[in-house]
Amino acid sequence: MTDQCVAPAAPLAPRARLWPALGAVYRAQLSRARVARIPLLFVATFQSVGIMVLMRGVVDGGSEARAVVAGSSVLVVAFVALNLLAQYFGQLRAGGGLDHYATLPVPPASVVLGAAAAYASFTLPGTLVTAVFGCLLFGLPMGGLWILLLVVPLAGAALAGLGAALGLLAPRQELATLAGQLGMSAALLLGVLPPERMPELVVRARDLLPSTYGVEAFARTFAASPDWGAVALDLAVCGAVGVLSLALATWAYRRAAVR
Repeated sequence: MTDQCVAPAAPLAPRARLWPALGAVYRAQLSRARVARIPLLFVATFQSVGIMVLMRGVVDGGSEARAVVAGSSVLVVAFVALNLLAQYFGQLRAGGGLDHYATLPVPPASVVLGAAAAYASFTLPGTLVTAVFGCLLFGLPMGGLWILLLVVPLAGAALAGLGAALGLLAPRQELATLAGQLGMSAALLLGVLPPERMPELVVRARDLLPSTYGVEAFARTFAASPDWGAVALDLAVCGAVGVLSLALATWAYRRAAVR
């Protein structure tokens, strides 16, 4: 009996690094969602503009007008980054799409961050249109609109991480859709309505919503002499919450992918 030579197994390809993998997932998701780009922007923007028009009948100006315009602008981000992303990951989990990503040599964080960044990319044009319309409607200055370049990615990261986590943790696709809708409703009620007209309990609940800090940062820039220290603090809190929510979404992805 002769000994048979067994060839050594070929080594597996190394896993892709985070940033190149993230870029690949982002481009793939952006290309996939490009067909639905215009309808998404139209629906999200039209919804926020309609809310401002309705609120114009009960809000004259001052701090309440600033809160309505800032909240309606960030609501565009909530509609896409929170609501639609929760639905997407819920559908991906229910349809077995996570199995496809699990076979790829990419870090779990790149899948979550790439999808979140692709969805959040659609929100900036709609947010700018909503903010400009709101400023014209309520007679607010437009000199601080540049802050949206910071508010949109930071609030988008926080809401996208939350939306992805809701979609991945929901046991059924229908529950993921429901969770996304409820999250967007919370962003509407707690972010758009002026806090001066809310009960104290509801005002405290606003602190639990990630987008609140982006709304507050944007609303402060409408003042004649903005408190830039408070604006920077709100943005820092929004960014910290974004890191935590994306970390939660990454953990939820790992948890869902192994099942």
